[in-house]
Amino acid sequence: MALITNFIAYRQPTADRYRIVSALALGALSIHFFMLDAIAGGIVTGIAVLRNFIALRWQGPWVLWGFVALNIVFLFIEWLFPIASLQFSTSGVAVTFSTEPSHWSIWIAYTSSIIFTVGSIKLNDPERIRRWFLLAESLGLIYAIIVGSVSGTIFNIVNLTSIILKLLQDKRARTL
Repeated sequence: MALITNFIAYRQPTADRYRIVSALALGALSIHFFMLDAIAGGIVTGIAVLRNFIALRWQGPWVLWGFVALNIVFLFIEWLFPIASLQFSTSGVAVTFSTEPSHWSIWIAYTSSIIFTVGSIKLNDPERIRRWFLLAESLGLIYAIIVGSVSGTIFNIVNLTSIILKLLQDKRARTL
């Protein structure tokens, strides 16, 4: 579901339509990462869902810096107190901490998330968003490979392909 939905998201003609469709895809991907115990991936994609919906209405500096700060706070929490798994149930969330240090790959996940945050909130031109997200999607691909997420890897490859194809399509339309 996330794969097809996000492919559709990158082909949307407006930034707001992109934000809505992308939020649905990111919600599915967040669940996937949590199921893999790839906590950083689950957190950053969960934050992205919230960010995309808030960016529909508010895009000012407080929103931008609030989401950047939220990413940094979660990065340091996860770096200082490594989380092995999260167990969701009707009675709440149980956190299992790891005795091992956090893997350095969480820095990649959060860097990608911050790039997505800046692009989602500050940019309103779909072409500029696509260009900005090439870097973030590339980092997401690296993270997905490191944590062993086949779905995440395919997700990012498809997203990169979709972005590149849409950029080429737009360029071709301008030159005609």
